Amino acid sequence: MKGLHLDIVSPEKEIFTGEVDSVTLPGTLGSFTILVQHAPIVSSLKAGTLAYVTKDGEERALDIHGGFVEMNSNRVSVCID
Repeated sequence: MKGLHLDIVSPEKEIFTGEVDSVTLPGTLGSFTILVQHAPIVSSLKAGTLAYVTKDGEERALDIHGGFVEMNSNRVSVCID
């Protein structure tokens, strides 16, 4: 099965790019988790914690002020403030 690719960028720099098992995001209507084969989605993000689990099982988290996420074809692109 094809993995889940995550790109996290801010206006200043690329923060992370790589394969992950899951991504949890603070959506404006509530927190949600993206896994492999998730339906395509575009959503705005509010202030909160963006968390993801890398392929080696490492859990990472970032506090964000907001942004946007797009998920399509097992590729998650996140632009954060």
